[in-house]
Amino acid sequence: MQSRFNVTGMSCAACSAHVEKAVKQLDGIQNVEVNLLTGSMTADFNENILSDDDIINAVISAGYGASSAKKAQSNEPTKTSDDEVKQMKFRISVSFVFLAILMYISMGHMINAPLPSFLTGAENGVSFALTQFLLTLPIVIVNKKYYISGFKSLIHKAPAMDTLIAVGSSAALIYSIFALYQIGYGLGHNNMDLVHHYVHDLYFESAAMILTLVTLGKYLESRAKNQTTEAISKLMNLRPQTATVIRDDKEITIPIDSVVIGDIVVVRAGQSVPVDGTIISGNAVLDESALTGESLPVDKTINDTVISASISKGGYFTFKATKVGNDTTLSQMIKLVEDASASKAPIAKLADKVSGVFVPVVLLIALATFIIWLMLGKDFSFALSSAITVLVISCPCALGLATPVAIMVGTGVGAKNGVIFRSAEALEHLHSVNAVVLDKTGTITEGKPVVTDIITANNFTQNELLELAYSLEALSEHPLAQAIVNYCKDKNIKITKADNFETLSGKGITANIDNIFCVSGNIKLFNELGIQITENTELANQGKTPLYFAKDNKLVGIIAVADAVKTNSGFAVDTLEKMGISVTMLTGDNQKTANAIAQSVNIKNVIYEVMPQDKEKHIKSLQESGKTVAMIGDGINDAPALARADVGIAIGAGTDIAIESADIVLMKSDLVDAVNAILLSKNVIRNIKQNLFWAFIYNCIGIPLAAGIFSPALRLTPMFGAAAMSLSSVCVVMNALRLNGFKAIKNNKTIVKEDVKMKKTIKIEGMMCPRCSGHVKDALIKLDGVSNAEVSHETGLAELTLDKDISNDILSKAVTDAGYDVVEIL
Repeated sequence: MQSRFNVTGMSCAACSAHVEKAVKQLDGIQNVEVNLLTGSMTADFNENILSDDDIINAVISAGYGASSAKKAQSNEPTKTSDDEVKQMKFRISVSFVFLAILMYISMGHMINAPLPSFLTGAENGVSFALTQFLLTLPIVIVNKKYYISGFKSLIHKAPAMDTLIAVGSSAALIYSIFALYQIGYGLGHNNMDLVHHYVHDLYFESAAMILTLVTLGKYLESRAKNQTTEAISKLMNLRPQTATVIRDDKEITIPIDSVVIGDIVVVRAGQSVPVDGTIISGNAVLDESALTGESLPVDKTINDTVISASISKGGYFTFKATKVGNDTTLSQMIKLVEDASASKAPIAKLADKVSGVFVPVVLLIALATFIIWLMLGKDFSFALSSAITVLVISCPCALGLATPVAIMVGTGVGAKNGVIFRSAEALEHLHSVNAVVLDKTGTITEGKPVVTDIITANNFTQNELLELAYSLEALSEHPLAQAIVNYCKDKNIKITKADNFETLSGKGITANIDNIFCVSGNIKLFNELGIQITENTELANQGKTPLYFAKDNKLVGIIAVADAVKTNSGFAVDTLEKMGISVTMLTGDNQKTANAIAQSVNIKNVIYEVMPQDKEKHIKSLQESGKTVAMIGDGINDAPALARADVGIAIGAGTDIAIESADIVLMKSDLVDAVNAILLSKNVIRNIKQNLFWAFIYNCIGIPLAAGIFSPALRLTPMFGAAAMSLSSVCVVMNALRLNGFKAIKNNKTIVKEDVKMKKTIKIEGMMCPRCSGHVKDALIKLDGVSNAEVSHETGLAELTLDKDISNDILSKAVTDAGYDVVEIL
């Protein structure tokens, strides 16, 4: 049996590891996965031995909160309340306001800043100390969570980062309160030496600074906590709330949950398909991009399968429901996103790993210091001061800042370069990626069809072909038609009114223009109408969709439409390969289209015709083979794969759901930014390791000095201990700021421009046979600078490879002199 739980009180990887360890010790547990980011836990167990309550009690006994979580596919997913973020904003505001005043009072004398008279002079020592205490108190109260969580985990023998924060700030706070009483005692007994000594031994600002900085870091990280539940919510919102079904020969509208297998469901243009099923009457053009990733709508007719969340772009049909409720494709996708997200192991920070050892060791050292100095005959004040100095200098400020400060700077640098990291874990994990999986549509390609080729026939001009195409396609709502219409509008092509317009589903359209019968469609339609043409297989092999146009049963020409490859995709793929990262393309498109696109960007690993659940399986397969995988996609269909991957990267122009399921968002929709994200991650990790090294070395050197090993020759007081602690934090921050010097790589525009010059394509009219193409080739190859010419009379194209730039006029003249017409030079 598998159950899911919400776990509260976890603050670091040590917490999640302790929860996992506590549950795994129970008899009957088969597997446990704890997700720190989402505060969730999934447990597989023998229900004959254990119950949900037993698991919850084990978590509670370990010092954390737990409750059963409802399944997302049957109810709205549990969402972390925004109250937590609002509360942290309040805590930060209060902390910074009081900290600013506190720092002015405690440190103002160092820069000769004016202070009220009742706070200056040894005689006002109690006022000076008490004011600092009162300013520190609100900061301590609003951040009491660290003390509750930190000491609670310490009691349960599971110290974590909150324990370090609690112990460190408490040490500074307790010592300062002790100093406050000493000042009062000194003034009461007229012992001004004692007053002078302890007036300078106040460290309220150290305690306040620790709490404020740590709260700021945790606030910046907390904003990504809801990403998984938001993705699931948006997936669920794709499903319509009602469905129109035929019962007792009448159309009725019912809630979608009331649809049962065997129901006859009605779908009209513009409506979403509510459940999975098989068409029994009618036909339509369905946009399945949300689920399959196929960029072009699909024609559907009787006996074809339809899937939930598809959108009808035109037509009317009825279908028999075959999968309903939690069994639909959409519901299964929701489950995949939820399960994949829950199975992600959080990054175990080095600071968290050592916290379980560091805190008790420091406490033992402080206790040993106190006892040893007493045994050696030192007075109580000296022994206590030395022990407190150990705790103050061991304050985890540098250790706690080592990772979040570098992460904060790194995320800021990423944002400047169009890369948004949705969590610190993503930035940390990305550096180890050695396999990248790319979606095709909208990721490698632009994601929308555009006109790529215009080929005329039978002595028709390009303008005549475009006028015919515009007049026919202007009446169609098909996306391919819209691509042609947009192209013609940009070229200011003339349009003529068409009559008797008829759409032939899955084939094309017919109409009369100036009382002449005209056709636009695929090869199948032309064969049915008896219009003799030869299929252009070359365009299909290039991943393009050829549309044939005829007038009065005579072929006018071909217009090819395709999803164009983005300018920088090839450069990004080459760069990733050079970095030692394998690249795979995963797409729902057919084999021809997939291979054509992969070849154009030099991707060797291609997996085509895959459904969303298969994408997730391929990611899992790569992970099981030992790869650390980054998935880059833009569609809803990519959401499960994005969630399953070690790092999910969404293209910024993609759907909200893909973005919510991802760890990283590329705002400029440029694959080169994925390369920059990986490079930035490597820099950040290097910086974090440097910071942690400094923090640990600081403690290794500082603790012995604080304990007084070299006393009396060299002994640190709590004041110097706090100064050293502050210096270590400054060093960590300054080192992290070096990340601002990161330089993002960009595609070499000069190289791209030169590549364009070295390749030219000439569209030629008049070539009717292989001999014609031979004449053109001979004329072109003779030109100085033409190293190769591939000429085809079937496509009407001459593909040139040039050693140097040759003007279009020279190329055009060579073709014209050979007896043929130049339509366009690209």
